[in-house]
Amino acid sequence: MEKNLPSVYNPKEVEEKWYEYWERENLFYAEADSKKEPFTIVIPPPNVTGQLHMGHALNNTLQDIIIRAKRMQGYSALWLPGTDHAGIATEAKVKEQLAEEGFSKYDLGREKFLERVWAWKEKYGGTIIKQLKKLGSSCDWSRLRFTMDEGLSKAVREVFVRLYEKGLIYRGDYIVNWCPTCKTTLSDIEVEHEDETGKLYYVKYPLKDGSGHLMVATTRPETMLGDTAVAVNPEDERYRHLVGKTLILPVMGREIPIIADSYVDMEFGTGAVKVTPGHDPNDFEMGLRHDLPVINVMDENGHMNENAGKFAGLDRYECRKLILKELEEKGNLEKIEDLSHSVGHCYRCNTTVEPMVSKQWFVKMKPLAAPAIEVVKQGKVQFVPDRFTRIYLNWLENIRDWCISRQLWWGHRIPAWYCKDCGEMTVSREDITVCPKCGRTHIEQDQDVLDTWFSSALWPFSTLGWPDETEDLKYFYPTSVLVTAYDIIFFWVARMIFSAMEFMKQEPFKYVVITGLVRDALGRKMSKSLGNGIDPLEVIDKYGADTLRFTLSTGNAPGNDMRFYWEKVEASRNFANKIWNASRFVMMNLEGFKPGEVDIQALTLKDRWILKRINDITKEVTQALDKFEIGIAAQNIYDFFWSEFCDWYIEMAKIDLYGGDDLAKKRAQQVLYFVLERALKLLHPFMPFITEEIWQHLPHDGRSIMVSKWPEYDPAWDFTDAGDMEVVMDAVRGIRNIRAEMNVSPARKAKAVARVSDPFVMDILKNSTEIIHTLAKVEDMEFITQDSPAPHKALTYVIKGAEIFVPMEGLVDIETEIERLQKEHTNLEKEIDRVSKKLSNEGFLAKAPQDVVEKERQKEKDYRDMMEKVEQRLNMLKELK
Repeated sequence: MEKNLPSVYNPKEVEEKWYEYWERENLFYAEADSKKEPFTIVIPPPNVTGQLHMGHALNNTLQDIIIRAKRMQGYSALWLPGTDHAGIATEAKVKEQLAEEGFSKYDLGREKFLERVWAWKEKYGGTIIKQLKKLGSSCDWSRLRFTMDEGLSKAVREVFVRLYEKGLIYRGDYIVNWCPTCKTTLSDIEVEHEDETGKLYYVKYPLKDGSGHLMVATTRPETMLGDTAVAVNPEDERYRHLVGKTLILPVMGREIPIIADSYVDMEFGTGAVKVTPGHDPNDFEMGLRHDLPVINVMDENGHMNENAGKFAGLDRYECRKLILKELEEKGNLEKIEDLSHSVGHCYRCNTTVEPMVSKQWFVKMKPLAAPAIEVVKQGKVQFVPDRFTRIYLNWLENIRDWCISRQLWWGHRIPAWYCKDCGEMTVSREDITVCPKCGRTHIEQDQDVLDTWFSSALWPFSTLGWPDETEDLKYFYPTSVLVTAYDIIFFWVARMIFSAMEFMKQEPFKYVVITGLVRDALGRKMSKSLGNGIDPLEVIDKYGADTLRFTLSTGNAPGNDMRFYWEKVEASRNFANKIWNASRFVMMNLEGFKPGEVDIQALTLKDRWILKRINDITKEVTQALDKFEIGIAAQNIYDFFWSEFCDWYIEMAKIDLYGGDDLAKKRAQQVLYFVLERALKLLHPFMPFITEEIWQHLPHDGRSIMVSKWPEYDPAWDFTDAGDMEVVMDAVRGIRNIRAEMNVSPARKAKAVARVSDPFVMDILKNSTEIIHTLAKVEDMEFITQDSPAPHKALTYVIKGAEIFVPMEGLVDIETEIERLQKEHTNLEKEIDRVSKKLSNEGFLAKAPQDVVEKERQKEKDYRDMMEKVEQRLNMLKELK
């Protein structure tokens, strides 16, 4: 233990040193210890393509705060880390790399391509892990998992086979993005949307009964050959009487029904839309809802197929021209309008993507959803805040079957094999080389891979060793809390819950703590296109990880978005410096000190007050953390440390430290040490690095603050008279406020008079005159009774049971001060006039960036506030005069 801290806090040096120490000492390791209660968090696995962004920084800071507190509270606290293979995103990264070399994945073939992806993963896959370590994340890195490592791959196969054997996985038709040039399906991420000026064609669909027609607007007339209905909104008064009637499909002459579906936008086109389930994803979903037939009218080359009748064999755009010509000739084409709309293109060749129906794999969701709904309704899984429960339940109660196949090469390949000789399909845990039906070896595995979410849905139990009965699984499952963003409640949270209920027969976690987004200072979502993203690593590099963590902790409420302000970062940096300087002061005054029990009998009022306050704060911070109210916990400890400990108690303790009374000095040392050490422990989960550095310099037992005992509320410190200190502090505040308002120089000692109406308050103030003299810069404090006249030319401040007077004679030259304030008033009038003119200028408001306008508005408010204070002071001085 070194005696003193360096004069300046250097986050870079401190943070690197302590993280290496924690790892070297294996302090993040969680043991399956039967004598301890487990507490488990599994990390939402970031993509291996990932870089730490502000959302990751928020989410992982909150998880680390929770796990560090629980570790100190004596739990066997496991924070299990890992990464996700992120099929679509990772494959796209490697394809970009190949494109720069002049290759496509097809040039390499599947095996060679996958070798390249694994090599890419080895090289770049650990980037985000290194960045999480820079943030201070206390994950048990010995248990690091990856969604495609051997154990998790085994779990994925086991789940697929079990669901298939139960009849919950099946193959069926589904709509995909198809590139007619590359002749492949594309994932959504591979489709690039561009705004184009196209045409909107208004086509009359005649009613079968001859009573008229229904006008339909479409951008793709060639797909009308595959129409199986026309849809209107059930709320649309114009068409309500037509629902259920039959139309004749122009050109094809086929009968199709009129259906009602709330998807239809009443404002677009005519409010009636053609429904082509084979060539539009939204129409496909409508088709499922209304049990419509699916007719595919194109082949893989983008040419019309046999279902297109006389147009078979034509290119889709050539077909469009001929259909429009026929519609016009027969009087079915009403009009054509220009339309700007978003069109999907293949990211490789820029061909317009064609939605097509093809065979895909599905999970039947209704049987799996039921237990996942029940476990939340019973409160065995609780959302924090509770409002997200309804969102979760709404989705699961209206769930449709889940399409789990993806036309990619990187991912868990579907464990289904096809015999090319007899057509037998076999789903198996092990690779198949011989057909179980005909005994031949002409076998091929399904080309598709599973949706990334299929493997991450198993994360809470697959990472602990399932399907094997491991010690970790028995001890650490179910996990305790999941911290995640609201945008993946459906994608991930719901899927983990129904997977756990199916395979573990138990909920995967007790609490789901929902975080909001981190937005910029103007409330906008951070994005590349806006260029308003802030790199957490830059903040760490400049200010330190503790500063970033505390910035993200404060003002944070579960489920709510938060704004990122640089001013807030600087405030957190200032807080770190305050902690450092206060700790440095305490240590410089611990000469001859030995830690021991605080002697309750010897305590003064100020000591009892600060000990009660740290005791209260201990309870408040612990309770807030237990409710996942991280922002409240952070604010409580911040307010206590900055204001009560630093601004009040340390200043009061100086009287005893420097007063020449050895017993008083020892008592002050004991209290300062006790309060500082306890405050550091409460701060540790939020600011782990600076608290470790300071704690290691203090007299201590144990290897690290992170495995020291969490402070507990102690009824013995709940002193009933501690509140009396507020009377003394109010008196000091009153005198300080008067001095500040009258611009009294800090060097001038004032006189104060207390006119007291309550004898109890008289005793408190008389016993605390030394504190009032020191903190309020008062050379003399006179006490008078309630019936005494007020002192001459004095300003007053009312506290409970007394009035505090500060005579102004000799302290302030009233004439000079009035003159100074009048000049300040004139200057403020000019500034307010200047800003008001600027803000009433329409040109400025239209052209200036939003943040510049906001700054001007804030300036005007600040000037008006200052003006109000100047006017108040002028009135007070004029009264004195």
